[in-house]
Amino acid sequence: MNPESETKSATEVIEAAQTKAVRHWKVVLYNDEDHTYDYVVALLVAVCAMAREQAFRCAVEVDLCGRTVVYYGNQEDCARISGKINTWGADHRLLRSRGSMNSAVEPN
Repeated sequence: MNPESETKSATEVIEAAQTKAVRHWKVVLYNDEDHTYDYVVALLVAVCAMAREQAFRCAVEVDLCGRTVVYYGNQEDCARISGKINTWGADHRLLRSRGSMNSAVEPN
């Protein structure tokens, strides 16, 4: 076997392990009836740096399933993202909206 190809495959294995280690945590967004799809999309685009299309898919999923995963990363980054979601504020489009949506950090 070529030593260079062995080194490359070992490097790929290390990179894969590091990538997996970074994604040990996730941010879960929970549904409620006090926020519009527009609010969810704007929130996810701003906080999670999602494309609008992906943010809309998450808005549909949270509405239909009650929860959706909006971010993967290390625990610190997930805590930061969840904190931003939980303090984003009320949806000005709905009078009954009194605060932010809820999210939590969970192990992946």
